[in-house]
Amino acid sequence: MIRKFVLNLKKWSKKKKAGFVCLVFLLAAYYFCLPSPLFSSSYSTVIDSNDGQLLGAQIASDGQWRFPELDSVPYKFKQSILAYEDDYFYYHWGINPISTAKAFLTNLKKGKTVRGGSTLTQQTIRLARNGQKRSYYEKLIEGILATRLEFRYSKDKILSLYASHAPFGGNVVGLDVAAWRYFGTSPDQLSWAESAVLAVLPNSPRLIYPGKNQDLLLQKRNNLLYKLYIKNIIDQSTYELALIEPLPQKPHDLPQMAPHLLQLAIQKNNQQRTTTTIDYNIQQRANNIVENYYNIYKQSEIYNIAVIVIDIETRNIVTYIGNSPTTSAHQKDVDIIRAPRSTGSILKPFLYGAMLDDAELLPGMLVADIPTVISGYKPENFNMAYEGAVPANEALARSLNIPFVLMLQDYGVYRFYDQLQKLKLKNINKHPNHYGLSLILGGAESSLWDLTQAYAGWASTLNYYTAHQGKYRTKEIQSLNWTLNNSLDFGSETNEKSTVSAGSIWNTFQALTQVNRPEGDEAWQYYDSALKIAWKTGTSFGGRDAWAIGVDKKYTVAIWVGNATGEGRPSISGVRMAGPVLFDIFKLLPKSSWFESPLDDMVETEVCAVSGYIATSQCPIKKVLIPFRQKKATICPYHQLVHLDSSEQYRVNSQCEKVSNIINKSWFVLPPSMAYYYRKYHGDYKDLPPFRSDCNSNANNSLEFIYPKHGATIYLTKDFFSKVQPFVAKAATNNPDKSIFWYIDDVFIGSTSVFHEQPILANSGKHLLTIVDTEGNSKTIEFYIEE
Repeated sequence: MIRKFVLNLKKWSKKKKAGFVCLVFLLAAYYFCLPSPLFSSSYSTVIDSNDGQLLGAQIASDGQWRFPELDSVPYKFKQSILAYEDDYFYYHWGINPISTAKAFLTNLKKGKTVRGGSTLTQQTIRLARNGQKRSYYEKLIEGILATRLEFRYSKDKILSLYASHAPFGGNVVGLDVAAWRYFGTSPDQLSWAESAVLAVLPNSPRLIYPGKNQDLLLQKRNNLLYKLYIKNIIDQSTYELALIEPLPQKPHDLPQMAPHLLQLAIQKNNQQRTTTTIDYNIQQRANNIVENYYNIYKQSEIYNIAVIVIDIETRNIVTYIGNSPTTSAHQKDVDIIRAPRSTGSILKPFLYGAMLDDAELLPGMLVADIPTVISGYKPENFNMAYEGAVPANEALARSLNIPFVLMLQDYGVYRFYDQLQKLKLKNINKHPNHYGLSLILGGAESSLWDLTQAYAGWASTLNYYTAHQGKYRTKEIQSLNWTLNNSLDFGSETNEKSTVSAGSIWNTFQALTQVNRPEGDEAWQYYDSALKIAWKTGTSFGGRDAWAIGVDKKYTVAIWVGNATGEGRPSISGVRMAGPVLFDIFKLLPKSSWFESPLDDMVETEVCAVSGYIATSQCPIKKVLIPFRQKKATICPYHQLVHLDSSEQYRVNSQCEKVSNIINKSWFVLPPSMAYYYRKYHGDYKDLPPFRSDCNSNANNSLEFIYPKHGATIYLTKDFFSKVQPFVAKAATNNPDKSIFWYIDDVFIGSTSVFHEQPILANSGKHLLTIVDTEGNSKTIEFYIEE
């Protein structure tokens, strides 16, 4: 057929061929005349909650409030705008010739433009060609483009384009913004009276100014309502009720429920409308809680609070509060959730879990809590006290610093750094040597976003393991999700853990349930209705950051309190400041159950009831559930079998006592430095009995320096009269009945008994300090003094 047409085309005359070419050109020009997209306007960035409620919006770059195009037009506004502007919208092809002719004749008769004959399709084209001078030629162009628009889009789409770009007075463009600005609601919630007001505004947008033209606007609205009534679109009672509704006055502010999440949307989805994962009701109530705490904390010059709530199963963000409602002077625009801050003690659970997982720790195992100096680094507990030895789970629950520094020293900074990389804490990105042992006490920085991601990842690992017969997923640590209908890829099912085992996580969370609750909630264990939460606090050096992160089976809640400027406050504490906010936020959430025990990864094992180590025949025992591989953990080193005489007051041996008279007894013995502090908190701790005088003992009496440690540098202080003050050296021995003799640089300076504390005053420089007991046992260290 095409070949035949080409042969016939060759037979045409030049005039006929030219006409055909012109026709083809005109058809092509008509086909391509309509721009795509039709509108090139800039749009506001808009975010909605997971149920479609407006959370916030950013004004468009041209200074107009213009939301992205509507998907559909609500029924009430649709009927109102058609009745007011274009009764025959669904019957014409872009131009209504009858209306156009009537308008032309009327305007010609009056000698000026008093009536318009444009259809809604033509008005949509006019809005798209914003800035074009009104003329009959422009009217012709609009008519051509209007017919083309009718061929490209459906009638409902054209109506949506019009409603999305029509002017509604001032810098308000589009029905969606107009509904919020003038009536404080979404378009689908508008009443008939409100819809009628908005329907007349695009034709006369200046009528909306408060206090002006109110009578004219009221007349236009009521006339439209009457028309709707006459056309049986609304009934009489609806009409009469609509007439008494007031006109809009002062414009409403748009909601700003999650301003910092909006800034994230501007970065990721600029000029788009995004349905987020935010729960509107929880977000609103959480905002109120943060505002209340802000009003309290600002009296102590603490101005910034951040809150994030995560659904563990999906990693969806339920609540996002990047900062408190403070002022610009106090950095209200800073999104604290994504800002790196000093971690304080918030990383301790990850070290605890890693050591459990590698069978280097048991939940109740005693860890040292004694004065410590490591290569000049001297950690201190928050309460500046020492207890000698504490169970590891108690050290975690109480967030004791010294035990965790010693645990990190044993575990290794490099190994712990690798664990943190698995948790995707991206701000911990310097060489491990840069952090050293301070890594566990806030020497690194991380963000609330990343830390929440890590805690939620652990909780999800535990949930999945117990629900899927001991299986893990390859991509359990996932970024947090804030856009609805975006499902994350958690990888494939596997037998291999991605971070630490489920048993180690469960034991860690169990320890974290014992963290002291904020004031008023201390007795939570005694109430059936109490929330069981695994939570951890942290406070950075100088009172700059207060953290609290908590998890239950369904949610992770994370709080940060402090000053975005970095100014510290002595009153800042994770427990006192962040903790109360955390528990108030948890109370907003649906109550969740506690984690199920990962029995496939646990084994019941006998441990020493006192030391927490794997039990020996010398230990009083108890049975506990521990991660399966921890059967390889160390056996108890602190219980030993001692031989006593019949009075059990002295140790003896076969050289001084008949074997038949010797009483063998298990004895709990700590190293001297640990025992020195341990006995102050444990009145039942008993030192080893001395050997009876007629017995020769080959046992060595241990001597240990408590302070200073070898290689330490000591800075001497001065009193109010500028007199240099001595420092107090401390030592311990496993035989409290023996005296200790002190020497500095081989010069005798004194002796001590029972409590071995010796004041020392020496010149600046290097010194040797020696202690000798009555049995001739000695120990020497080197230290430095600076004034």
